Amino acid sequence: MIHSPYTVVLIVPTGIGATIGGYAGDALPIARAVSQVCDLLITHPNVLNGAQLYWNHPNIFYVEGYGLDRFAQGDWGLQAVHQNRVGLILDKGIEQELQIRHLQAVDATRATLGLDITDYILTDTSLNVELHTATSGTSWGTIGNPDSLLRAAEKLITQAKVQAIAIVARFPDDIDSLALDNYRHGQGVDPVAGAEAVISHLIVRQFGIPAAHAPALSPLPLEPNLSPRAAAEELGYTFLPCVLVGLSRAPRFVHKGGIDFTSIPVEYGIWANQVDAVIIPDTACGGSAVLSFSQHNTCIITVTENQTQLQVTPESLGIQAIKVNSYLEALGVLVAHRAGISISALHSTVPSLNCFSKICD
Repeated sequence: MIHSPYTVVLIVPTGIGATIGGYAGDALPIARAVSQVCDLLITHPNVLNGAQLYWNHPNIFYVEGYGLDRFAQGDWGLQAVHQNRVGLILDKGIEQELQIRHLQAVDATRATLGLDITDYILTDTSLNVELHTATSGTSWGTIGNPDSLLRAAEKLITQAKVQAIAIVARFPDDIDSLALDNYRHGQGVDPVAGAEAVISHLIVRQFGIPAAHAPALSPLPLEPNLSPRAAAEELGYTFLPCVLVGLSRAPRFVHKGGIDFTSIPVEYGIWANQVDAVIIPDTACGGSAVLSFSQHNTCIITVTENQTQLQVTPESLGIQAIKVNSYLEALGVLVAHRAGISISALHSTVPSLNCFSKICD
C-alpha cells in the first residue's frame, strides 16, 4: 500500500523571545530530531539558521516565513529541487572591509561546499535598517529604503536569472544595549530578528522566490560568560553561511493562480492539505500559518516548555491542540500519530467511550 509522506511543520516564530529557538540556531537540534520521525519536515530560517553552523538534511525544507504562511493558506505549494542558483544582495551601507568579509564567506561556501552562487549586487542606496521593540517585548524593525532592495532583487532575477536570494543588510551596532547583553547571556529577545523577517518577507512577497537574510554587524567584544545558545553568532565576521546553505536547496514555490513565478506544474508540489502535524510553542499560536492549519485536519501540537513573550494559547483562539511539556514529548506524539495510535491509549487509564447523542442520557 502506498502512503503519502508523513509531513510535519515545525514553527518557532522569530523575535518573540522563545526560550528554545530564540537564539543562534538553538532549535536546530529539535529540527534534526523531528526529521528522523517524519518523511518531510517543513520549517523556516529562524529554526535552521545558526550563523556559520547549519545542518543540511535532505528531508528538511527551508521555507521563509511569508512563504510558509502562503503555503499554510493553500495558495502556494512547495517543490523540492536539487540545487538553486543563489544571488546575493549587499546593502550599500555596509563598510568596505565588512563587505569583503561577506564576499569571502560566499567564496568559502562556493569552494568548500560547492554552492551555486553566481552573482552579487550592491543596493543603489543604503537600506537604513532601524530596530524597534514592541510593548509586548517582541522585536521588529523598518527599512528606510525598501525600493532600493526591490530594485536590486529584480536585477538579480531578471538579468542574472537567480532562483533564490540572500540579503545582507547593515544593522545598527548597539554594543551597550541591555537587550543585546541579555541575549548574549541567554535571556530576553533577539534584538535583530524582527527586522530580519521584514526584509525577507518583502522579497518573497514581491517576487515569489526563496529568500533569507543575514545581518551585517561589527564584531562584538569578547564575553567570557557567553550563553551556549548565543555562541554560534560569535564565531566570525558574518552570519551568512547558514543562509546560503539553506537557500541552496530551499524548495521553490508553486502557484495555483495569479502571477506565475515558476514553470513547475501544480500537481508536483507539496500542499498544505498534505501536512499531518504542526509543532508550535504553546503561547505563540496566533500566527497566520497556525490559524490556517487549524482549519484542516492537521494535528496541532503545542509545547509549554518553550515560553515566549506572547500569551496566545490554543485555548484563547479555540484551536484544538495536543498540549505537551517538551519537544521530547512532542516526538512521542508524532511517532504515535504516524503509527495511527490514539494518544489516549498510551496512558495508564483509557477514558470511556463518549456518547454524542442526548439519547444516551
